[in-house]
Amino acid sequence: MGVADFAFYAFALCTLIGGLFTVVSKNPVHSVLWLILAFMSSAGLFVLLGAEFVAMLLIIVYVGAVAVLFLFVVMMLDVEFAELRAEMSRYLPLGALIGLVIVAQLGVAFGAWGYSEGFEGRLQHEISNVENTAALGQILYDDYILVFQLSGLILLVAMIGAIVLTLRHRTDIKRQNVLAQMYRDPAKAMELKDVKPGQGL
Repeated sequence: MGVADFAFYAFALCTLIGGLFTVVSKNPVHSVLWLILAFMSSAGLFVLLGAEFVAMLLIIVYVGAVAVLFLFVVMMLDVEFAELRAEMSRYLPLGALIGLVIVAQLGVAFGAWGYSEGFEGRLQHEISNVENTAALGQILYDDYILVFQLSGLILLVAMIGAIVLTLRHRTDIKRQNVLAQMYRDPAKAMELKDVKPGQGL
């Protein structure tokens, strides 16, 4: 067994262990740390496959931003975890049933999996003798530029819709009116008081 094989099995084992303990850990902080281990191991697998750009994205975006954000949120929020565990135990049988159904569907799908004729020619792309990142950029911004732009537009519309649906105008807080402050009359906004010595306001 070579170094590449040993690295593959090591990263794969760490990914499986990290994913398992992310789910079964009782402490949510430990779950986030196990999740970071799973992300790092998955990045190692991508490097072994030659997809270094995806590996760096996984580390920078998921480990550097998402997982750290989860960690800060879990550590800063005062959540009653015992109550959450009690609520989760109520839905455990339903979750186990859904998991078994998904595993059965995956087994049926992979059992009937087959390649059509001529798939090797379709997998080959015109780009050759270029780096992984350059090939990915040419595919995204050349071959699939319309789909890429439409997906970005769909995400933008979804973000605006989520903001509109969750925005609530609260009347119990004092809001700043910038225009009223800019157009106010200083003569009416200020009042001079003649305070005599020895007296208060």
